[in-house]
Amino acid sequence: MTAKETVPAWDEIFSVLENWKRSYLCVNDGKESSVTSLALTSRRNPWVVLVSTILSLRTKDAVTLSASNKLLAKAPNPEKLLKLSQEEIEQLIYPAGFYRTKTETLRKIASILIETYNGKVPDNMEALLALPGVGRKTANLVLTEAFDQDAICVDVHVHRICNRIGLIKTKTPDESETALRNTLPLQYWKTINSLFVLYGQQVCKPVSPHCSSCGINAFCGKNEVGKSR
Repeated sequence: MTAKETVPAWDEIFSVLENWKRSYLCVNDGKESSVTSLALTSRRNPWVVLVSTILSLRTKDAVTLSASNKLLAKAPNPEKLLKLSQEEIEQLIYPAGFYRTKTETLRKIASILIETYNGKVPDNMEALLALPGVGRKTANLVLTEAFDQDAICVDVHVHRICNRIGLIKTKTPDESETALRNTLPLQYWKTINSLFVLYGQQVCKPVSPHCSSCGINAFCGKNEVGKSR
């Protein structure tokens, strides 16, 4: 099949990429993305997933992991977080991107969780989106990683790769989520983010992707290769 021909079925793409991921993790000591790693080690603790997801925005994986571990060691729940001062939280999560803004956001979220949800992270989209600083990407990731619900978390990697291959044609991650809800088989909703994020970081990069070593190279339309989406 050439790049100009019909794109293969979703299950064929996922089969190739899932095999790649298993091999990659085996070679690299099973290192998942920071949020997924924290979700697994915390036994899907919703507070851990929410905090780490917020810290991950505009922040590299290694920094997210370090900042999350330092903060959560001092603030394993919303009540403990509010006992920390603004300055203490800032110091714990530095150098995460926008660390001052994220500190304010986390304090506001902690207060709402205590006042409205008995200190628990809500398990539905509407309630999550009502929290300060929580958009659809964060809400969907919390629903999948913490509550094992069928949701599609679309970040820049999922958006870029799906459009690059030619599976969808959208301009924003939110548009991509809508398109994927109409085309992506339900069995892949929970896993597309962790799979495509890792692949986007290591192989299908925004600029100069490693097409020659890509297992789905022959299927890919290579739309806007070289451009950052």
